[in-house]
Amino acid sequence: MKQVKFFAVAIATMVIAACGGNKQAETTDTVDSLKVFEQEQIEASIKLNIDSLAAQMAKLKQLPIRKKDGMIVLTEEERLAKPAYLLEPGIAEKATTLAEQYRVLTALQIDREIAELYGMPVSEYENEIAKLIVDINDPSFKVLDETDGDVYEASSELYNAMEENGRINFFWQIASTALIEQLYVISQNTDKFLTAFDDNAASNVSLRIILIQDALNRLTEYDPEIIPVAEAFDPLTVINAITVDELRDQLNDAKDQIAEARNSLIE
Repeated sequence: MKQVKFFAVAIATMVIAACGGNKQAETTDTVDSLKVFEQEQIEASIKLNIDSLAAQMAKLKQLPIRKKDGMIVLTEEERLAKPAYLLEPGIAEKATTLAEQYRVLTALQIDREIAELYGMPVSEYENEIAKLIVDINDPSFKVLDETDGDVYEASSELYNAMEENGRINFFWQIASTALIEQLYVISQNTDKFLTAFDDNAASNVSLRIILIQDALNRLTEYDPEIIPVAEAFDPLTVINAITVDELRDQLNDAKDQIAEARNSLIE
């Protein structure tokens, strides 16, 4: 009889333990589901905000440094002094991660524009840019063929395409690198490059910085790859010009910080 009672107690104990285990499993599943839901809500909120930021940025004019825009004209004497600050096209070979490839592609497209402005050969730039586009294999780039644009312009068309193709986070890698590289180029010769700016263009630079930094800070909440970009971009917040004269002074003062930001993203 005692043995029967012992087995009865043992079985009851096992049943209770099993029920407790199921309850614990259910609790764990509930917590995990809640975490997933909260993460989705956070990402949805971030998505809503960065959509708004991208829409605001699309309204801003591009920085006037392109040769084909004809806003910057170099004399024959100026064209003889070739810029030594441009990236070597071969730097593309050092880009290993997808994020690095997007950033290098963006910077090389900008430097190609400057090389062309100075009458330098650009075939090596073209070759490396073409290779990067193939390696990145982003279907979003097809819209650039339709708009005759470049990746570094970070246009609204490109944003929408990258959103559709699930690469929206890389758009902000492009936008950040584009602004840093352009400001780096301008800071190397403010007297020449700022001749194409008016006060509205100068204030647009400051607004672009604010919008991009806001997007980067939001994305760091769930995208670890964007954290180095946000950290590199942070020194640019010293630029808050609303006139060309202010922009010139701030670029000259922040020249070293801009170079450091560029190096941390590209080199």
